[in-house]
This record gives sequence, C-alpha cells and structure tokens, in this order.
Amino acid sequence: MLPSLEEILIHTAEMPWRAKSLAGVHEKMLWRDEATGASIALIRFDKGASIPTPHLHASNQFMYCLQGHYEYTSTGVTLRPGSFYCNPKGNVHGPTLAHEDTIVVEIYDGPHYPERPSWYDNDEDAR
Repeated sequence: MLPSLEEILIHTAEMPWRAKSLAGVHEKMLWRDEATGASIALIRFDKGASIPTPHLHASNQFMYCLQGHYEYTSTGVTLRPGSFYCNPKGNVHGPTLAHEDTIVVEIYDGPHYPERPSWYDNDEDAR
C-alpha cells in the first residue's frame, strides 16, 4: 500500500538551511513519510565537507546533483550538475568529499540508516 500523500507546494528559496551536526552539511527537508522513513530533501555540502567513513543505508538512496562537485573517494564516483546516482540498500559506499559547494536532491524510499552513524551527534540528523 502506498503512503497517502497530500498536495504540497514548497518554495525552497524561502526555506532556511538546517545545519546538521556534521560540519559543512545542511538540509532542507521537503517531504518525509513518518510511517516509512522515506524522504526527499535538498542537501548542501560546503566545499571540503565529507562523510568520513564507509557506510550503508537501510533503504535505497537516490541523488540528483544540482550544483557542485561531489565524489565518493573510494570508487571515484563523481556527481556534477545533472548527475543521477542510485545507491542500493545495503551497499557500502564512501567516504565522500565535496570538492566545491554542492547541492543535491536526495531521496530515500525508507529509513536512512540501520543505526545512527558516529559522525552525527543526534538522531534527527540521521533521519
């Protein structure tokens, strides 16, 4: 059964960025299904920001790069404007590095992590 949706319109330019507890990472949460953990967000990585260790997700992750240069350093997978990245549930990936200020649309079809990663100091940042 699909989650029930309501029609929404968000003007993202009017939303503030919420800083996450990992330095240089910010989000604008556009939509979240509290029942499933699925979400759609804009994520901003400041130049030099990184996810410091390999990790995996509890659901499928999809990213579309709007701006910048973002690299999965262990594999060389690189996102630039117009790039689409699909990372299957359970696939170990990372670490990452933002070579430039980068903005991506990030979509999860369920909860983000099986448990909170060590680089976040609160549960909200791992949702």
